[in-house]
Amino acid sequence: MKNFKLLLLASLLAPWLTLPLIGRRDLKRFFPAGLFIALVVRAESTIAKKRVWWWFYKQLNPKIIGETPLIWGPFLVGSIWILKFTYGKFLLYMSINMAVDTFFVFKLLKWMKKAGIASLVRMNNFQLLFTFLIKSLVLYGFQYAWERRPRLQL
Repeated sequence: MKNFKLLLLASLLAPWLTLPLIGRRDLKRFFPAGLFIALVVRAESTIAKKRVWWWFYKQLNPKIIGETPLIWGPFLVGSIWILKFTYGKFLLYMSINMAVDTFFVFKLLKWMKKAGIASLVRMNNFQLLFTFLIKSLVLYGFQYAWERRPRLQL
């Protein structure tokens, strides 16, 4: 793929253009959970690199991990969108997450491998799908706890 850097940059920036459509109230409500899960995925990337679960052949910059555009673009913003439309409806939330995660694991990742961007190494598709399932539960649990946290009254 010739313009992979442009594609990676677009995948990082394009989701952020949708944030004004979320609405200020919902963005303020769900951004902490999105940020939290993005940080969890960033930490997971460090473990994945050491254990060679997957490999990114193309990156924006040699000093930046290959997952960066996906984590801080579609994953973070997508988590906020999914929470906006499904929070409080757990079965719908899990169904949407499973659909999106299944598409990523079995279609998009296949395309990324064919394009020479990334591939799984010591992890198979079902193991990756399982990690996405766990992260979905962690994201929902974080949002649940965030909404029930005690707030300071000034």
